[in-house]
Amino acid sequence: MKNKKLVRFVESFIVLPVLAISGAPVGTISQAVVNIVNTPSIVSSQKLNIESYGLLAFDNATDQELQAEKAKAEKAEAIDAYFRAHNMPLEGMGMKMVIEAEKNNLDWRLLPAIAVRESTGGKNACDRVKNNSFGWGSCKIGFDSNEEAIETVALNLGGNNPKTARHYDDKTTKQILRAYNPPSVVPRYAQQVMSIMNAIGEADVIEMVNA
Repeated sequence: MKNKKLVRFVESFIVLPVLAISGAPVGTISQAVVNIVNTPSIVSSQKLNIESYGLLAFDNATDQELQAEKAKAEKAEAIDAYFRAHNMPLEGMGMKMVIEAEKNNLDWRLLPAIAVRESTGGKNACDRVKNNSFGWGSCKIGFDSNEEAIETVALNLGGNNPKTARHYDDKTTKQILRAYNPPSVVPRYAQQVMSIMNAIGEADVIEMVNA
């Protein structure tokens, strides 16, 4: 349907000039030229070229989308594989973490690494509240589900919560971690989390997939 609309749109620029030419005074342009432009085979060829271009553009877009989805799946599996290898309850949350990281422009490994550092991937989640494997709010804030916890932490770390944006907005991963848990509280917190991130996987899975 998109390709048909593209053909009709371009045809409007082909047909209208022809009509204008045919209405010009005699001798302004050769009738032979008008006849050639109006020749069905020429118009058909133009339609074919336009449609082929549209299909090519669509195929390229589809390839990019497929590549992005493949990369997303690779990231999710890397997270779940890490959780699985260490028998961590958050196994299965990989895709959710990847999706929320993308929404909030975070490194895809950040959320799982924080969860590992804070609660051993859910094994030692906050006991006073529910579904908090990130130590969020000093374990004083609970969530209805792990998914909600992931969404909330990602939103805040991405600087997209107006109430906490001053702490996390426009910062590198290391700076985010130093704001999340300052060196004055846990001296090597950022380094510890980033070490876990590297254990989970490479930073750019897209390059890994292409290779």
